[in-house]
Amino acid sequence: MAVALAMAVAGSGTAAAQQTGTSALREVLFVGNNWEGTADVIKSTGDFAKIGRVDVIPDKDQRLSEIYLNPVKLAYFLAIRETVGEGHDQFVDDMYTTPDGTAVVVSRPSFADVVSIDLATGTIKWRFPLSGYRADHMAVSPDGQRVAVSASTSNTVHVLDIQTGREAGSFKTGDKPHENVFTRDGRYLWNMSIGEVNTDLDDPWLDWTKGDRRITVVDTSTFRQLKIIDMRQRLDAFGHKNVSDAVRPAVFTPDGSKLYFQVSFFNGFYEYDVAADRITRVKTLPENPSTSKNRNDWINDSRHHGVSMNPGGDKLCVAATMDDYATIVDRATLQEAALVTASKPYWATVSGDGRACIVSESGADQVSAIDFATGRKVASVPVGDHPQRVRLGRVPADWTGPTGG
Repeated sequence: MAVALAMAVAGSGTAAAQQTGTSALREVLFVGNNWEGTADVIKSTGDFAKIGRVDVIPDKDQRLSEIYLNPVKLAYFLAIRETVGEGHDQFVDDMYTTPDGTAVVVSRPSFADVVSIDLATGTIKWRFPLSGYRADHMAVSPDGQRVAVSASTSNTVHVLDIQTGREAGSFKTGDKPHENVFTRDGRYLWNMSIGEVNTDLDDPWLDWTKGDRRITVVDTSTFRQLKIIDMRQRLDAFGHKNVSDAVRPAVFTPDGSKLYFQVSFFNGFYEYDVAADRITRVKTLPENPSTSKNRNDWINDSRHHGVSMNPGGDKLCVAATMDDYATIVDRATLQEAALVTASKPYWATVSGDGRACIVSESGADQVSAIDFATGRKVASVPVGDHPQRVRLGRVPADWTGPTGG
């Protein structure tokens, strides 16, 4: 089974590659401004200049009315604001464009839903209310036709038709599903559940209070559970018994043989051999002397949150969220380049040409590009309030924003 999963990850095609068939489209980067409820659209290469902006909460008044009339929904809404939202409502977590570039599909944590926004008019094309009370990370299938979203309070992943919003299927996970990753051939979907991250029970000896944290692998045709990967067992076997097993952002190598993943509270990442089903290496990255030593001060149990890999598979880019830097790491030696100062970097993705790592600096309301070859920052672009997820997408070639926005 492990070998089959590794081969599936190495299959041909990516979501971006599947969306290149229409010459009238241009590749861009969508930056989700979580606390503001907007998505800035910037160039995917070059100077990364801003192209346009999308309001992803045009129905805000309607949604708030529904929430305030429902005591249970209101309790969760306010709890999200005061805990994971750091005193702010969470209006956009993740987003992907449709293959034809006519809409962007957005998960909205505080509204517990997924919506499709028409890029021409700024209006909502469809809305899918999730089970539970909060939406989280998404992933798009390699053919661009389906989007998976974590419903974090119901321990469920919903898989939707990206054009219509109809549910194709769903499956149960561990506690608080978070990251989703499709294998490159689209046959399997990996979900990482991170457990409870909003308590102050953060000392290593209290790790057992965090809940059921695991990777759930399902078949994307049947949504049947194929494998559970408990990283607690793998970490213990590796000799890291006091490290959290809550897998956060993760990225596969191009051939699918290795998974690089971050975990709660840890300044660094692990290398996991998919076929051998074991952790093979660890990289501990530098601590910022100014970072608080109190784990309760680290946002949502994160220390480092964001990892990406260049198309060649020889360089990693790591967002050191609580340590206020980002860095490029050589995959062969695990040697990091210079530490690039960044203000609460929350995510790392890859530019359209594959030459740069794009990091969202949520503490400075900007995104910055770091050259994979040199490890140096090459550009920074102002965006909206608290940028988090950054995703490649496509829009019409002459698009500059919705006419209604």
